[in-house]
Amino acid sequence: MKSPQEVNFFDPKVNACPYPAYEVLRDQAPVWVDPFTGMYVVTRFDDIRSILSNTKVFTNRVGSAAGNTEKAVRPSDPEELRKHLEAAEQQREIQELYRTTGWEPVPTLDALDGEKHAQLRRMMAKAFSPKRIMELDPYVEALAKRLVDAFIARGSCEWVAEYAIPIPLYTIGKQMGVPEQDMPRIKAWTDAWVQRLGLMQTHEERMWSARQEIEGQQYFQKIFDRLRKTPEDTVLSDMVNKEIPEWGRTLTDAELHSEMFADIFVGGSETTTNALSGGLLILIQNPSLWERISSDLENTLPAFIEEVVRLEGPVQGLLRETSEDVTLHNVFIPAGSIVNLRFAAANRDGRAFECPADVDLDRDNAKGHLGYGFGAHFCLGAPLARRELYWGFKAFIERVSSVRLGPNNTFDYQPNYFLRALKSLNVEFEVRR
Repeated sequence: MKSPQEVNFFDPKVNACPYPAYEVLRDQAPVWVDPFTGMYVVTRFDDIRSILSNTKVFTNRVGSAAGNTEKAVRPSDPEELRKHLEAAEQQREIQELYRTTGWEPVPTLDALDGEKHAQLRRMMAKAFSPKRIMELDPYVEALAKRLVDAFIARGSCEWVAEYAIPIPLYTIGKQMGVPEQDMPRIKAWTDAWVQRLGLMQTHEERMWSARQEIEGQQYFQKIFDRLRKTPEDTVLSDMVNKEIPEWGRTLTDAELHSEMFADIFVGGSETTTNALSGGLLILIQNPSLWERISSDLENTLPAFIEEVVRLEGPVQGLLRETSEDVTLHNVFIPAGSIVNLRFAAANRDGRAFECPADVDLDRDNAKGHLGYGFGAHFCLGAPLARRELYWGFKAFIERVSSVRLGPNNTFDYQPNYFLRALKSLNVEFEVRR
């Protein structure tokens, strides 16, 4: 890839490995108008940090995590514009489906700015307080070891389904007070939500995703109703029953359903799953790195986790909307434009990180990446995610002396404009004696 004209994030090959495209954009078009979406794509580290710091001009109204990303698309390419207008008409059918059989998604924490964002964030912050994370830590450790026990004797596993998915998913379920046996169903509903977020579905597929989400809403509504009658000592019970003082009310059913999908189960599990998957692949591809980490876990694992989040970019990018005209790198961005901040591109920017494509366990600015965002919208769950990654890697590495790729790997990634998720990873290993 040599020029911005060749970049197409909807191309499956680019979707699977977007890093050459990011390099072209960083060097040649740090503010690039995507002809397929009409978004202004920003790829340099300093630019993105600056934008994230300026919530007045670069607002969060678009709410990329609310699952309504279709509304943010305004293509300049004539054929793509025709498709978009057709999809906008079809979107009304989906909204009617929500209104008649479920709850239409509303703006979540991700789509709020200023005082309203701070007020909701304070209420939700209890879920990820140091005390709560400390209480969860033994559960995460025991869960990781239990999952390893289930496949260690085979000498092989399908890493994504058997390990990378259950660790964060079951942990957030534990936090919410949801029965562990129900988690596979919840995972199926959140998968459908993620697919709808990703801008790569047909109308029929979007309708299917909406029906799946509504099925999940019906499941959670019964829990909301029960917790209102009989509160419990769980995060979900707090979300249902605690009044936000400045609002003078608790969250509505529609707000609760939107938060459960966008910020709790998807935000609380999907990114960690993708980091665990990408991290093991890095270790397999770098045997010397495996040796160094496995011989000194306590001193090297925290740095490795930060490098994985930086390099693998589980969240490739999120959106902002301009409240006024802006010019950046001589590109005029009118008020009301959608700006796509590609965190994964910024995290490999050589202007911010030395040897940006390499794992460096001695990197001075190891935590300076944007893998968990920056500023007012820095990820609430980052401390918990780091503990999940710590136990996820540690429980496996302690039991295994070497690891290699197994048969039948396709290295396919889920089609998604915003997330990067490996579908499966077959691995084989030698058990440590």
